[in-house]
Amino acid sequence: MPKGYVIARVDVTHPEPYGQYAPGATEAVKKYGGKFLARGGRYEALEGEARARNVVIEFESYEAARTYYYSAEYQAAKAKRAGAAVAEFVLVEGV
Repeated sequence: MPKGYVIARVDVTHPEPYGQYAPGATEAVKKYGGKFLARGGRYEALEGEARARNVVIEFESYEAARTYYYSAEYQAAKAKRAGAAVAEFVLVEGV
């Protein structure tokens, strides 16, 4: 079964409330079996517009990644991020 990946590109606009989001999001990733493959760190825009924070989370399947994202735990953390960042999140099935 192909793995599932949640890919986030984020510009943090208000660090304090974003800091309240991160611990809950991290706990939800752990609870649903996710593994961080990239989380911040060095980046370079090769094409298009880049964002300052880039995160890649691997899950055992597309369905597991989707379950994580829509879980009560992650949605509670996500509510704390509202207005604190500009972000895109995508769910991608691996090969």
